[in-house]
Amino acid sequence: MTDSYLTIAGTSTGEYSEKRSKFLAFAFHVETLDEVKTLVRKCEKDYYDARHVCYAYVLGHSREVFRAVDNGEPSGTAGKPILGQLNKNELTNTLVIVVRYFGGIKLGTSGLTNAYKQAVIDAIANATIEERTVCARINISFEYPLMNDVMRVIKELNAVIVEQAMELTCQFTLEIRQRDAEQLSARLALIRGVVVQDE
Repeated sequence: MTDSYLTIAGTSTGEYSEKRSKFLAFAFHVETLDEVKTLVRKCEKDYYDARHVCYAYVLGHSREVFRAVDNGEPSGTAGKPILGQLNKNELTNTLVIVVRYFGGIKLGTSGLTNAYKQAVIDAIANATIEERTVCARINISFEYPLMNDVMRVIKELNAVIVEQAMELTCQFTLEIRQRDAEQLSARLALIRGVVVQDE
């Protein structure tokens, strides 16, 4: 399983016109379903006079959560082509909403599918695409005299201390790229007196 994924940074927009119908695309970086719902509601409110507000999203570093919504357009003509472009570009944690203003001339199912697709292609072309890594967290506790040994391993494996408490025993929460987590746990466990717990 890969421990990196592609997503967009921030937001971007795109546009496509066909037979006086206007398609406005908005791409967002999202982390949760709640963010998706909030952004869709905001778009519906901001573009209340539009004929359709269609969207698709993919969530999770292994792209396991996804949905496509046609919002009144013929089945498969809006949400599916939006999702298709997210999949083609291997994007996750990304939501794309396309707002359609009807121009009075029907486009037919293939025309609609193409128009939604082109609007999304434009939004993705205008986006900054980032590769991000999946991190794992490891909790450790140890006596203060072991600090130098522990810090040496942390430094060598490029782990980051995200939380620490120095009381009778030292307690650290470490973050490291997922592919290196097993090695970090094993190296720390070799230091007698260090207790390792994976989150």
